[in-house]
Parts: sequence; structure tokens; C-alpha cells
Amino acid sequence: MSLRKCGNYNKYDIKSKTEIGNIGEDYAIAHLISEGYKILSRNWRYKKAEIDIIAKIDDCLIFIEVKSKTSTLFGRPEESISEKKEALIMDAAQRYMDEINYDWEVRFDIIAVILSKSHQLIELEHFKDAFF
Repeated sequence: MSLRKCGNYNKYDIKSKTEIGNIGEDYAIAHLISEGYKILSRNWRYKKAEIDIIAKIDDCLIFIEVKSKTSTLFGRPEESISEKKEALIMDAAQRYMDEINYDWEVRFDIIAVILSKSHQLIELEHFKDAFF
């Protein structure tokens, strides 16, 4: 008996998590702009934390974590954000607010993006005030 490859799998056709994340962030930004948000920053880093999108609407500063997946086999995108990740985001948000001397209302949102295998948007869900 010999081994035979099944399917037409090619590891070079699969995008990296970073590329999938960037595509998801692009969709998230387009959604936010269409809803009237002003995008202030993307991929803002502080120590070990990264805030995917910082936006503003009315008088509220919003820190947004974008989670993108091409499958929900192991859970939905929004379910993969740990309390540790939330704490890192909140720490980075505090640093960002200190840098811009901001002392107004804030909100922490999650945008969950599900993409097809060809990276077309299947679903985008915006969870406002998701944690804090």
C-alpha cells in the first residue's frame, strides 16, 4: 500500500493569520467609516499590546479589537478574546489617552469578521461596549 494525497491542498494558497487579520481589519474600517466613525489609528502598539483600530464618533473614543477567521469550526471570532488580551488592550488604551491628553468617554468594541476561503466577506458583526 502506498500513500496518496487526497484533495488539492497547497500550503502556499493559505494566507497567514497576519494577512487574514489585515483583510479583516480592512473590512472593519470600511464598515466603521460607513457608520460615520473617524479612524484615528490602526495597529497602535504599546509594550506587548496592540490596538487594532482606534476610532471616534461624537464625543466617544473607541478602542476596537478585530478578530477574523475563515472558519467557525473552533468557535466564533469574538469568542477567542481572552481576559488577558482585554487587560492588555485596556492598558494600551490608557497609555494612548495619556499621550493625547484625553479624558472623555471611552468604549471597547469587538468586530468579528468571517471570511470565505477566497477572503470575501461572509459576515461582519460589531459588538459595541464589549468589555471594560
